Amino acid sequence: MKDVAVVPCESYEASIVEASLREALEETGGLDFVQPGMKIIIKANLVTAMKPDAAATPHPSVVCALVKMLLEKGAEVTIGDSPGGIYSAPYLKVVYDVCGMREAEKLGAKLNNDFSTKEIDDPSAVQAKHFTYTAYLDQADAIIDLCKLKTHGMMGMSCGVKNFFGTVPGTMKPEYHYKYPKAEDFADVLVDLFEHFKPRLCVCDAVIGMEGNGPTQGTPRKIGCLLVSANAHALDEVAAGIIGLGVKDVPTLSAAVRRGLLAGDGSGYTVYGDPSRFRVPDYQTIPSQGNVFFHVLGTGPIGKVADWFVSRVLTPFPKLSSKDCVGCQKCANVCPAKAITMVDKKPKIKRSSCIHCFCCQEFCPKGAMKVGRTIIARIASKV
Repeated sequence: MKDVAVVPCESYEASIVEASLREALEETGGLDFVQPGMKIIIKANLVTAMKPDAAATPHPSVVCALVKMLLEKGAEVTIGDSPGGIYSAPYLKVVYDVCGMREAEKLGAKLNNDFSTKEIDDPSAVQAKHFTYTAYLDQADAIIDLCKLKTHGMMGMSCGVKNFFGTVPGTMKPEYHYKYPKAEDFADVLVDLFEHFKPRLCVCDAVIGMEGNGPTQGTPRKIGCLLVSANAHALDEVAAGIIGLGVKDVPTLSAAVRRGLLAGDGSGYTVYGDPSRFRVPDYQTIPSQGNVFFHVLGTGPIGKVADWFVSRVLTPFPKLSSKDCVGCQKCANVCPAKAITMVDKKPKIKRSSCIHCFCCQEFCPKGAMKVGRTIIARIASKV
């Protein structure tokens, strides 16, 4: 048995997806823990109501293949998530419909309709020692993490660990961004959430990933594989390498290394398949602000000036593409720092208040908010 499987999957045709997923699961023993009657919750990355071909959410073919195999083992399957927005039945109905989750429902899976929340204390956490979560997860005998490989404005990459921010009720997400504005701290929150819920398996849809202005308004890009592992930290490291990122480029991976959950050099786990076969050398990634904030340059006068320079000049920032903006105000409504106001029906960002969480970029329905970089930052990245 291998710890991580990377198997080719050339398209979303149902028979191809099923064959690829079965191979990956067999090589990792991924579903060996499932017993008849178990209640399995698939925590899918249903970030927003977008059609499958937008590559923002796991494709229904992957969801259905996984559901089919779980039902074959006699499990009861529920699919759920808490996207950005009101965590309610009407909103999730739209998300389920648009994202194609009704196809899994036809097979016999349930779509979560419990929208209650709970609060919990976790003394073992590094940052999220007290948090609110979606209570339907308590019904699970085991949780499966079903994610999509995408770029991300704040975290560099959205994959297995990042998916567990979806355990926080939608309208509360901005509060967490405001409380933990630094990438290092926010990455620890994500790892805290992931480690609290401890999913038994991670399945990553990397058949068609998202590059550029991810995680919702980027461009679909063919990668051509599925990844499976019981160790999402290892899976994330392998996935990052496929799209040209290293541990230092992805704050959740850096956090996992700091906490002893990952070696960070590709060791400590075995891989079935050849990840380099799927490497996309020109994949359009986003420089994570973690690249900046992780390098504290000192507390003396020179160090403080250097840190100020780094944070102001090298840190990525949200930038408006005015021609794409329709003045919907969603960016202003979602901004946790209240750094955006509407002027002449266009958003204006107060840079001194911006916390670089990229909520505006993530939830802009038109992709008008981009990840910006100064000329100096662009030059520095090529040196």
